[in-house]
Amino acid sequence: MDRRRALALLGLGAAAPARGALARDRISFQHGVGSGDPLQDRVILWTRITQRGSDDDVAFRWRLDPLDRKGGGKHGSGVTGPDRDFTVKVDVVNLDPGRAYSFQFECGGVASPVGLTHTLPDGPTKDVVLAFCTCALFPNGYFNAYGAIARLPRVDAIVHLGDYIYEYGGPGSYGMDSAVAGERPHDPGHECVSLADYRRRHAQYKTDPQLQAAHARAPWIVVWDDHETANDSWVGGAENHQPATEGDWNVRKAAAIKAYYEWMPIREPAGGGFAINRSFDFGDVASLFMLETRLTARDHQLYPDAEMPRDPTPADVAAWRRRLGDPARKMMSAGQEAWLARGLAASVASGTPWQVLGNEVVMARLFTPPVHRYMTPEAYAAARAELPRAAQARLAKLEAYAALGLPWGADMWDGYPADRQRLYALVQKARANLIVMSGDSHAFWANELFDAETGGHRVAVEFGTAGITSPGPGEPYPTIPLGEAFARHNREVLFNNQTAKGFVLLTLTHTSATGELIAVSSIKDRAFTTRPLATYRATPGPNGVSALKPV
Repeated sequence: MDRRRALALLGLGAAAPARGALARDRISFQHGVGSGDPLQDRVILWTRITQRGSDDDVAFRWRLDPLDRKGGGKHGSGVTGPDRDFTVKVDVVNLDPGRAYSFQFECGGVASPVGLTHTLPDGPTKDVVLAFCTCALFPNGYFNAYGAIARLPRVDAIVHLGDYIYEYGGPGSYGMDSAVAGERPHDPGHECVSLADYRRRHAQYKTDPQLQAAHARAPWIVVWDDHETANDSWVGGAENHQPATEGDWNVRKAAAIKAYYEWMPIREPAGGGFAINRSFDFGDVASLFMLETRLTARDHQLYPDAEMPRDPTPADVAAWRRRLGDPARKMMSAGQEAWLARGLAASVASGTPWQVLGNEVVMARLFTPPVHRYMTPEAYAAARAELPRAAQARLAKLEAYAALGLPWGADMWDGYPADRQRLYALVQKARANLIVMSGDSHAFWANELFDAETGGHRVAVEFGTAGITSPGPGEPYPTIPLGEAFARHNREVLFNNQTAKGFVLLTLTHTSATGELIAVSSIKDRAFTTRPLATYRATPGPNGVSALKPV
């Protein structure tokens, strides 16, 4: 489908206003429409019905029509109510592969906005275009990157790698120091803990017109990260969960995931739970594997600050590294490893050139860079002197971590090196051409992944996407080239930007994979432009993916 026709159906790239929906209407579709988890023969359709003055169940109708108007449309009806927060999710089956559709809901004589979706292709396919995004902090800025995705000339699926919402809330909370926070405060105005809290937060996000436009533009494929529950979550808790005041973690986690399943266009696992590992075959070009590494098996993070003395000795660091490298430490369960191994092997055996991993956190080895080493002494001293006291303290901590040779993040795969090696072994055994697509870090990355700290073999390439609006780690140091320091200090990092916001556009053909790191010019101004900060390309081979080359 060409860009002109897509944008016309969506109302110039935004979700079109519901026909017949007036302020006096009892029924409205305030949260837009969306679709997700497309397969060759089915797709999820989603919306939410707002019913004024009643909490009773409400009936709805839906229809899905092929854009080619050659027959094969579907329609149906159902009922939703307060047990699922009046959200609607329909798994439409028996569809044709590789076909584009429009869809719409109706309730009480009021029509929803129109959405666009399509099924996955089957068999010979020329190419695939995917947009990868992550980390949208509502108060911190406008969702311009979502608007940019909605206006892309072509996008076959939008892949969200987590932190779709944030749980924080209240005055002084994360993002509330933004220039636009006054018009975009958290709702509810406190941290999300209960089911009602998480539902309200999801509802707030889906009132954003640019996010609605992106949901209406193409099917989404999603995985959660930590903030859909609480910061730095793991199986048994989270950094931002205090049992003494916030109750049982399992209760909070279940509430957060119930709201997520209600409000996201995801095909829920049979029997519920957290097993949202899924795969998607884009014809004979690529297989996409969505890997959940937060709530299924992840062990507690071993943060250096919490696990070592304030001024650690080399012996302290060595002991910490031994604990970090314990083979028993997990991000994936044995079942997840077996699922991924089978999927990679089957994809390679079918002749599919690309295997893509939708991955929550950065996988590359990232040593904290000694920033001063990559600046002249004069420039470093001047840059440091311009910083506020709090930023100076953070810079000093960064330099101290670098001096000790510590990794950038214990919450990333660097915090679970033995499990990373197990994953690499699966990739090598399958002879997969793996592209790892990563979120979480609020930074752009182009990385090459090796199976050893020195020497070894290239196992995969990795593109990391910056956040939609979440603050970049380099923002406190505006005159210090943190991204450049990462690239110069780390063997696996070819490119890094620690301040930009945007998304990664991945174009796959039988002979190449091209990743464009696309930045928006502003998140504080509704008017914005986009530009690629960097573009890299790789090619598939019989023994694994090639090196990344700048384009």
